[in-house]
Amino acid sequence: MLETLREEVYRLHLELPRNNLVAWTSGNISGRDPDTGLVVIKPSGVMYEDLTPEQMVIVNLEGVVVEGSLKVSSDTATHLYIYRQRPDVGGIVHTHSTFATAFAAVGKPILPYLTAICDEFGGPIPLGEFAPIGGEEIGREVVRAIAGSRAILMKSHGVFTIGENARAAVKAAVMVEDVARTLFYAYQLGEPLEIPPEMVARLHKRYMEEYGQ
Repeated sequence: MLETLREEVYRLHLELPRNNLVAWTSGNISGRDPDTGLVVIKPSGVMYEDLTPEQMVIVNLEGVVVEGSLKVSSDTATHLYIYRQRPDVGGIVHTHSTFATAFAAVGKPILPYLTAICDEFGGPIPLGEFAPIGGEEIGREVVRAIAGSRAILMKSHGVFTIGENARAAVKAAVMVEDVARTLFYAYQLGEPLEIPPEMVARLHKRYMEEYGQ
């Protein structure tokens, strides 16, 4: 089932270690099929270099395995809660990427200090409260606190990103880590300067409507 989406989600998983967003077997990506509503997600605890498209697990929005022989990701309940509450979301990524998670560890949101933040996120990357792993609690907090952003830092945990598809969510995860790295070094020099809200909106609009082919 869903061979094309399985292949895409598999290939996108390879981007996580390639972009230094994960260590060992941590992190996961899911993608929702727009026609059936079924979700393709990473199996639990499998090394990235050992993954294959066939190992990706297909579940419905209630968490029932539709196809796949391996145990699903331990974050599946979180992904499915977000999908049920956000019909606009077609892809979700979870990482513990170093620089972004450092912000989560000290309870700091990422404010629009850089044009790259304005472009991709259209405002601050918010901070969600701590929630236990394994159930729907993280999903509830993501939905509550993410607002209009594509990304959220979960306190003392890591990063969740969303997108209209899995590729867009992976791009957001890469960009979160990129801006977090820059800001980590900026804080060594002084206090970063926040871009005014009207300019944030202008930059985001330009990026969404004019950037690219």
